Amino acid sequence: MLNVKNLNFSYNKTAVLNDVSFRVQRGENIAIIGESGSGKSTLLKVLYGEYDLNSGSILWNNTEILGPKYNLVVGYDFMKYVAQEFDLMPYISVEENVGKFLSNFFPEEKQQRTAELLEVVELKAFAKTKVKNLSGGQKQRVALARALAKQPEIILLDEPFSHIDNFKKQSLRRSVFKYLKTKNITCIVATHDKDDVLGFADHMIVLNNQKIEAYDTPQHLFSHPKTPLIASFFGQFNVIDGIIVYAHQLKLVEHSQLKVKVVKSYFNGATYLIEATLNDETIFFESDAELANSTAVFLKLNT
Repeated sequence: MLNVKNLNFSYNKTAVLNDVSFRVQRGENIAIIGESGSGKSTLLKVLYGEYDLNSGSILWNNTEILGPKYNLVVGYDFMKYVAQEFDLMPYISVEENVGKFLSNFFPEEKQQRTAELLEVVELKAFAKTKVKNLSGGQKQRVALARALAKQPEIILLDEPFSHIDNFKKQSLRRSVFKYLKTKNITCIVATHDKDDVLGFADHMIVLNNQKIEAYDTPQHLFSHPKTPLIASFFGQFNVIDGIIVYAHQLKLVEHSQLKVKVVKSYFNGATYLIEATLNDETIFFESDAELANSTAVFLKLNT
């Protein structure tokens, strides 16, 4: 279990994390979300031991995670950290990068393990390709596979799919997070993308103003967003009479007390996102069809 207690950290006297506490069970997937500059990446680096704490403690089971004041080499054998910058060896192949830290005393096991991980990150066809010839997204997948090679107890992922093409992301997410669950590896992922969270994370940490604003399941936070910041992570929303209402919760009806004027329709795939005005305030809702500009329509809250 990871136990983070009363963690405080500053950059050059500028507070970044203030009184942060949470626990993560073995095998859990935890997502850290928040606006740019909220401290998501910093929190991962602190958890990895890259920085010294101002105060507080971080424990993985009975081992305290300490920073560079106490460790000549940053990091621990049971923990891996995949940053947005990839520390790969460009002039050797993909499979050599992945198998670099696996024992040569068991060549068959090493080969099988490398092949398994290339399957997980969907790079089997590129096993013999030198890393310098890969795209940014492919390099990101190599970094993921290499971090998993020695099967850590806990892995920290910083925007792990940010460089990967959209058409590849969905299957890759499923493959990676399924593997982590199967192997009971604890995962903490910092992300701005809700698709990295929904369907995969057991709990979410929302960072704001240096603190944890919320810590709950994605389902609960989606259904009961206490703040606009939380709601904004899940999609387009409105604040009507002090209540947070998602765009998809507003439905067109023949008549109601909620009368709006259409400003513009945005094709959104299965539906259209409609921008409208309500008492000179902008409001968004979804419609099955495109609506003409300046049309007056009525809406009903469908919770």
